[in-house]
Amino acid sequence: MTEETLKIEDNIMIELFGSLDENMRLIEKLTCVKASALEGDLTLKGEEENTALARDLIEFLISQIKDKKTLKKENIAAYFDMIRNKQQDEAQKISDEVVLTTRSGKQVKSITLGQAGYVSAIKKNKIVFGIGPAGTGKTYLSTALAVLALKKGEVQKIILTRPAIEAGEQLGFLPGDLNEKVDPYLRPLFDALGEMLGAENYARLIEKQTIEVAPLAFMRGRTLKDAFIILDEAQNTTCEQMKMFLTRLGENSRMVINGDITQIDLAPKIKSGLKDAMEILNDVEDIKICHLSEKDIVRHELVRKIVAAYANRQNN
Repeated sequence: MTEETLKIEDNIMIELFGSLDENMRLIEKLTCVKASALEGDLTLKGEEENTALARDLIEFLISQIKDKKTLKKENIAAYFDMIRNKQQDEAQKISDEVVLTTRSGKQVKSITLGQAGYVSAIKKNKIVFGIGPAGTGKTYLSTALAVLALKKGEVQKIILTRPAIEAGEQLGFLPGDLNEKVDPYLRPLFDALGEMLGAENYARLIEKQTIEVAPLAFMRGRTLKDAFIILDEAQNTTCEQMKMFLTRLGENSRMVINGDITQIDLAPKIKSGLKDAMEILNDVEDIKICHLSEKDIVRHELVRKIVAAYANRQNN
């Protein structure tokens, strides 16, 4: 067992520990050390390797606080993974890069290396596949990049779509008109756009059809020009639907196709169009397939454990 003491200013100590000491409890859990604070001294006790790791993590978090960056539990967990792998420079770069500032002033950023790679791929390629479990930020980050492209005048339109199938239900069996049928399937996209643009601005852009949200079936027969197009829940497309969608790409457009191949709701004998496209297009120039994992999940830490547990059962 080793012991190490860090001198920390009181105001920084308060932010480091977080509300009800939740940040420090997470740091202790991640690094397997015990931490105690007294009159500006933070003492770490644990195995030598763990204590050194905790020190490096805390010093990095202090630098974030001094740069006026808000600490969140999901960020702390992501920074821990990077610092444990000696990737402090990458962690600093990610924390500095802002994808978009929302209407309310919130900064949208990558949190993990996987997310940063995904954002970079979207900026550099015409078509990007984002493959990974729920909570990895696929929809949110791609929507932010679509809004950014629209604001910069790089595209004239944002098109958001999903296949109209989920958990074994189809639109025809749901009550209401088309908008009422589609709304539950596209709600995550609505919410992300509303947050980034503000409700009033978002409603205006929808009315002008600068932003279009529609079921995948409505893409058939169209050529999508000057548009940023996002296909969400792509694991629930058939092979024919995926081919139809990909061949809609028009001049000065780009596509992001997001999905989780562990959450396919198609009938057992129907192959997922997402899996099929990953096999066919893996080596095509200007198409990038990005894989995110449970390490990139930025929801509650339990979501990571749930996804890992299910993956572990499938692999055994």
